[in-house]
Amino acid sequence: MMEKTITNILIADDHQMVIDGIKSMLSTSPDYHVAGEAINGQAALDIIASKPEGFQLLLTDISMPLLSGTELCRMVKAQFPHVQVLILSMYNNAPAVKEAIMAEADGYILKNSGRDELLNALHRITNGGTFFSQDIVPIIYNQYQKQKAQDEELHQLSVREKEILALIVKELTSEEIGKKLFISKKTVDNHRQNLFIKCNCKTTVGLVKYAIKHGIGRVE
Repeated sequence: MMEKTITNILIADDHQMVIDGIKSMLSTSPDYHVAGEAINGQAALDIIASKPEGFQLLLTDISMPLLSGTELCRMVKAQFPHVQVLILSMYNNAPAVKEAIMAEADGYILKNSGRDELLNALHRITNGGTFFSQDIVPIIYNQYQKQKAQDEELHQLSVREKEILALIVKELTSEEIGKKLFISKKTVDNHRQNLFIKCNCKTTVGLVKYAIKHGIGRVE
């Protein structure tokens, strides 16, 4: 029987009450362990740098001393790409959300979210997906709709690739996409690899960002 994998989390927030609240939310979950905490962005970066293998996920606020959450996210993604990043913020405005996406954050939820949404976000992200709170998905969509590139840039994608990309935006796995489109998981994975090449992206987060920017996918 395989041993259950536990995700080690670092929490970065300049309010100790927030850190304590998140720790309390996760205390009864066997899948996650709060392995460290920091009250500013620089301290969080130093902690990860001192033991990169000790953390799989960073949960960070945006507004913090020394390094903001988005600056921290950008640096962690560049130096420690195995560490996934979930941003937990009180800001639900377009500039903050856009900055988080551009920093390659794997997810973004609001501080008024409950324990269920936090656990859902962690589950999605640690299983290779992304998670953006439903409250901010329209903000993301509308922001990038205004900046979308010319339609000609999308001509390189086939109809099937666009269909798959739209389902990736909805956070479906390759297996789920295959079932929805009545094709095999292997076929979906092949299309996904082609999308990485054609969209000049290296990660699923990059594909989501590309899709939103070009108006692929629909907010329901």
